[in-house]
Amino acid sequence: PRAPPSRRRRRVDRFRLERARKIRAERDMSSPSLPAVKELGPNHVCLDQADANVRAIAKSLPWYGPKHSPHDVPSFYDVSGITENPAVFSMVVDFFVQRYRAQGKEGPTHIAGFDARGFLFGPPIALALDLPFVMIRKAGKLPGVLVSSGQYVTEYSTDETVMRLGSVTAGDRVVLIDDLIATGGTALAGFDLVDMLGASVHEFAAMVSLPFLDGVGKIHAYKDGKYKDVSCFTMVDDSSIGPEMCRDPPEGTPRVVKAEEAAEWAAKIAK
Repeated sequence: PRAPPSRRRRRVDRFRLERARKIRAERDMSSPSLPAVKELGPNHVCLDQADANVRAIAKSLPWYGPKHSPHDVPSFYDVSGITENPAVFSMVVDFFVQRYRAQGKEGPTHIAGFDARGFLFGPPIALALDLPFVMIRKAGKLPGVLVSSGQYVTEYSTDETVMRLGSVTAGDRVVLIDDLIATGGTALAGFDLVDMLGASVHEFAAMVSLPFLDGVGKIHAYKDGKYKDVSCFTMVDDSSIGPEMCRDPPEGTPRVVKAEEAAEWAAKIAK
C-alpha cells in the first residue's frame, strides 16, 4: 500500500533539503577562499585590497555623479553592478558566508539586513548559514507590532527604521548587513533596535566602506563607546574602486527616458 500523503510529503521535503545542501556544498567547493583580512582600525577589518578577487569586486561597482543619482552626493555606487554579474554576486555572498561559518558555535544566530540594499545580500547569506533573516525596514512598511529606532540622520535624509517585535530576543547574536557604510547613521539605528530587543550585535558588515566619512569611528564613539567592542567588517574600500568606474552618460542625457525611447538612448550612450 502507498504511504499516507503526510509521509510522502515528509519524504519529498527531506529529498529537497538534502538536494539543497548538496548544491550548497558543491558551490562552496568551487568558491575562492576568503582573502586575507587587514585591520583598518580598532575593531574594523577589511579584506586585503590587493587580492585579485577583491579587485574584481571593486571593478564591478560603477558609480554616478549627482546628475544621475537619486541623491546629491559626489559618488553614488550602483550595487546592480554586483547583482547583475552572477559570478561576482556569488563570490561576495560566499565571502560573507565563509567568514561567519568559520566562527562555528560562536558565530551569529541571525542575519539582519537594512532596507533596501541590505535585503540583496542578507537573505542568501542567511540561507547558506541556515539562519533566520530579519528585515530592518523604513517606517510604514511592516505589519504587526513594531519597535522603532526613532528618527536619525543619514548622509541623505532624516529617517526612521523598525523591526518586528520578537524578531530577535535576548541571547541572540545578530549580524547587521548593508551594501555600504558612510556616516554610520543607518547602522546605529540598527544597533539600537537590536539592543532594545534584548539581543546583541555580533558584527556590522558592509560590502563598501567610505573611510573619509568615518562611519565605523562614529559607531564606536556612539553613546560614550557603547558599541566600541563590536567588530565592523567591510569588503571593499572606496579608494579601490577608483574614478575609472564612473559611468555618467554624455552631457544632455536625461535622468529618465520613456520606454519607447529606451533603445534610441541606449545606442546614443553606447557611442
